[in-house]
Amino acid sequence: MPNAVVMTGYGPPDVLEWTAVPLPEPGEAQVRIRVKAAGVGPTDLAIRAGHLRFPLPETPVLGYEVAGVVDAVGPGVSGTEVGDEVAALLFERGGYAEYAVASIWTHKPGSVSWADAAALPSSVEAAAGVLAQLRIKAGETLLLLGGGGSVGVIATQLAVAQGVRVISAVGQRDDALAAELGAHPVRYGSGLVGAVRALGPVDAVFDAAGKGALADAVALAGGPDRVITLSDPAAAGFGVVLSEPTTDRAPGALDEGMAMLAEKRLRLKARTLMPMRSAAEAHRRLESGEVHDRIILTLD
Repeated sequence: MPNAVVMTGYGPPDVLEWTAVPLPEPGEAQVRIRVKAAGVGPTDLAIRAGHLRFPLPETPVLGYEVAGVVDAVGPGVSGTEVGDEVAALLFERGGYAEYAVASIWTHKPGSVSWADAAALPSSVEAAAGVLAQLRIKAGETLLLLGGGGSVGVIATQLAVAQGVRVISAVGQRDDALAAELGAHPVRYGSGLVGAVRALGPVDAVFDAAGKGALADAVALAGGPDRVITLSDPAAAGFGVVLSEPTTDRAPGALDEGMAMLAEKRLRLKARTLMPMRSAAEAHRRLESGEVHDRIILTLD
């Protein structure tokens, strides 16, 4: 039997255990992937800790994105064969595993590394999807909370390319990065509202961090209508939309993002690689702040 990192319950990182699981079978229009790398995202941490709760299968496995080699194809699949190298977006999770089943994937060019391919799917879908939901357009000003994160880095580039003025709330270490990507960096904390207002009015707020800044976001946007968060559990209390990954949130984003990555037109957040079986330690390091990079779990 193959192995996966199973979430044995909600709680601290040690609820994640590397253990044997049944080999998943691809269904209609699905492929099975022998995983080479899987991305660890903030939503994974929020689910594991119990801050976000979804109906979970009997053997819950986290991970919304993987890269690997197609191992089996289900009925109705065309254009993809066993042996193809792909990156996949897993709306039902399951990426922290030796094998994953996917309904949405894109082919990985040889010039893109496994780690980069695994870091792309969830982040580019979220970035493109929320920008579309916010109806952001050229000439508007977007406040991006968490501009130094994996989603924020991509969202900044996509928005700037659309002619949007981006104000990026980041920690001190990401000031230079935000500026390099074309945004105006501002600092989190008690001075956030004043710093943003000094740069002019805000049309919309994209909260890619989920760190309790929704009150400031709503105040700066003049109401909750154009404020969207990816993971702040307090969203409903502020009348803010909590955006979740769906098949129609950003169709085509993965294909477009992979092409941009292969052509070196897209920059990703810096990455640190760790073995898949060390997923619990990866979660601990991210929560403690020991690691600022994006963590990618790898398999030989």
